[in-house]
Amino acid sequence: MEDIKQVMQHNYLKYASYVILDRAIPNVIDGLKPVQRRILYILWGMHNGKLHKVANVAGQTMALHPHGDAPIIEALVNLANKGYLLDTQGNFGNIYTGDPAAAARYIETRLSPLADETLFNKDLTQTIPSYDGRHQEPVTLPAKIPIVLMQGADGIAVGMATHIFPHNFIELLEAEVAILEGESFNVLPDFPTGGIMDASEYDKGRGKIRLRAKIEIRDPKTVVITEICHGTTTESLIRSIDEAAKKGKIKIESINDYTADKVEIEIKLPRGQYAQDLLDALYAYTECEISQSSQILVIKDNFPWEPTVDEILHLHTEKLQEYLKRELEIERDRLLEKIFEKSLEQIFIENRLYKLIEEIDNYEKIHQTIAKSLVPFHPQLIRVPTVDDRERLLSIPIRRISRFDLGKNEEEVAECNSQLEKIEKELKNVKKVTIRYLNNLIKKHANDFPRKTEVQTIQRVDLRAVETKNIKVGFDPNTGFVGTKITSTNMIECTNFDKILVMYKDGTYNVINIPEKQYINKDGNKVIYVGVADKKTVISVVYRDPETYYCYGKRFIIDKFMVDKTYRYFEEGVSLEFISTEPSNSLELQFVPKAKQKIDKVQVQIENIMVKGVTAKGNRLATRGVKKVLVVKPK
Repeated sequence: MEDIKQVMQHNYLKYASYVILDRAIPNVIDGLKPVQRRILYILWGMHNGKLHKVANVAGQTMALHPHGDAPIIEALVNLANKGYLLDTQGNFGNIYTGDPAAAARYIETRLSPLADETLFNKDLTQTIPSYDGRHQEPVTLPAKIPIVLMQGADGIAVGMATHIFPHNFIELLEAEVAILEGESFNVLPDFPTGGIMDASEYDKGRGKIRLRAKIEIRDPKTVVITEICHGTTTESLIRSIDEAAKKGKIKIESINDYTADKVEIEIKLPRGQYAQDLLDALYAYTECEISQSSQILVIKDNFPWEPTVDEILHLHTEKLQEYLKRELEIERDRLLEKIFEKSLEQIFIENRLYKLIEEIDNYEKIHQTIAKSLVPFHPQLIRVPTVDDRERLLSIPIRRISRFDLGKNEEEVAECNSQLEKIEKELKNVKKVTIRYLNNLIKKHANDFPRKTEVQTIQRVDLRAVETKNIKVGFDPNTGFVGTKITSTNMIECTNFDKILVMYKDGTYNVINIPEKQYINKDGNKVIYVGVADKKTVISVVYRDPETYYCYGKRFIIDKFMVDKTYRYFEEGVSLEFISTEPSNSLELQFVPKAKQKIDKVQVQIENIMVKGVTAKGNRLATRGVKKVLVVKPK
């Protein structure tokens, strides 16, 4: 049993390491997962400017990738839809609708000019044997652009995952220029689907962003969604709108999807609904607004690494300088070798050293003679000639020797020396070379990759404000039941957030959740008001002291409460004479009759009383005792 446990632990660790390093997580150096790197490397080997069948590319990539053609094709289509590294022909699916690509035998691809220009250099590429040892594959590509931030990445490994947002290509290059020039910078995500982004809670690749679809009001009864949130499709968005409509969150008449190369979802509204009122509800209850969190995880030196966006850009800027410096050094060495070869050839021909070997028939002696004859010219050469150099001299045809142009050869050597001088200057200031390289890329591709996602502050939608009153609550005073299953003359319209306020004649009240059916009558205590408990409804009451007959009026809002707890809105021992939620009420107070009384009534406007807290004592409405309170109906 212990042996099995050890075997399982060993194999699981190998599997976990393999998934992390060789499948799910991109390498920070070139920003690619292994399958993506293998696809691009194969395409580079096939690159001749012509398009290639995706099925053919997948077949050749299988020589490097041990997982069959399906994941290769899926990765290639995904890579193509990023829009940077591959040119395509045919149906590669639709990032807006989520439609899949056509079969691999019907679609074609090739490296884009950007990929061909920035990803490959045979002299800078370290290779290792493929999984079966038959081929060589790159460890990483010498990428001169920050692919991991350009394209973004998603991957789930064993015990870890990565979710990197895509960023704008030009803004990333400008950030690298800023790094080299010692200036500050700030890069924000940019999504191929466009939309609106609030990055106030996003900090250098950590935190979250809020995304909104772009919605246009075409007319008072029509809205059109023209851009969608990253991570959604028109299909999922329409589904979310349908679900919101079924739940009564929004009211729509019809929804039509005309999306092709651009998003166009048209929503028609029914009578009584207007476009401006629908916008907040769409943002509140559908995929027109979503939040996404970033989690950057990459492979660096064969270990997982959780950097910020800034750290990746600094690292890539250093690598870019390293690549450009190495390319300059390689070009310098190539020029030096070219100068050496031309100088050696000129010495060999101009000094007629070939004449020295005309009579020698021993191959070894020929080499010895040439080597000895070149010794006096060593000071004129960059290095001492080798056996291979002498072999190259021996392979020069007689015809070429006879037609050798000394002047042309010296011009070519001078041109090489001129180029060499420029390279030596550039090697002394690689930073300047790097800035020039980045600025050239920016100038060349600025129009190809504009920002698609608009950055702005998004005001949060108050769900209570946009919630539709789709729940109807009834109260039957005869039975004492209230709830959604009760039918009454005046139904109370509620939202999912609302609570029900129940007020009794004895001055008590409580707040309850919306029930299906609940008995609320109390023995000897009449329910005198049932309505929605909110912070807007002003309640007016008039109550009378049975000892003094003085009447008091008060207006209040019930804004604080605990569900199912009993409260009082006036003190015990007094009687309720009037209650209303109407904004304006005219009351007639009829006084208790007294001898020699000239005025027997007075009229008061209850709305003139200041709104106070529910526990505040009411204002005395008259200096005399009141026998009766009547409502004066407006004429």
